[in-house]
Amino acid sequence: MSNQSKYAGITEAQRLLITHWHQVRDADGRVAREAIDPGTILSTLACLSIVEMDAAGEGRFRIAGSRLRDLFGMCVRGRRVAEIAGTHGECYALGLTAALERGEPVGGIMEQGGRLHAWLRLPLTDEYGHLTQVLCHDEFLAHRQQSLPGESRHAA
Repeated sequence: MSNQSKYAGITEAQRLLITHWHQVRDADGRVAREAIDPGTILSTLACLSIVEMDAAGEGRFRIAGSRLRDLFGMCVRGRRVAEIAGTHGECYALGLTAALERGEPVGGIMEQGGRLHAWLRLPLTDEYGHLTQVLCHDEFLAHRQQSLPGESRHAA
């Protein structure tokens, strides 16, 4: 595993999260869920969620920030990702498996409903050290100026 991931983030919030993720990695380059310090990433909490993937590749929301409730029109905590219908659900699922398979941050930006959706997926280990959880950040940007120079519109 390399010291730096290929994906550095698009927004300031994503860069903050990726920086923190790198700072709390263990000797194997993995990040345990409990290593994430909510106080360090306080400004991002409303846009965060944690999805736990089971052996069949099915994801379930363990934690969901308040902006996700606004996005989906319901509280998604405890729900399966597959239960979230429509474009929002499909967009949300982007990168979950890739983050776990690669063991590094993945993300991108896409146009959705006239807005830009910046998404980030960070792999986390469970209490047994297995990569089964993904810290997700989803942010809608009002316009392109909110993203950083050199942005990529593709997943890394």
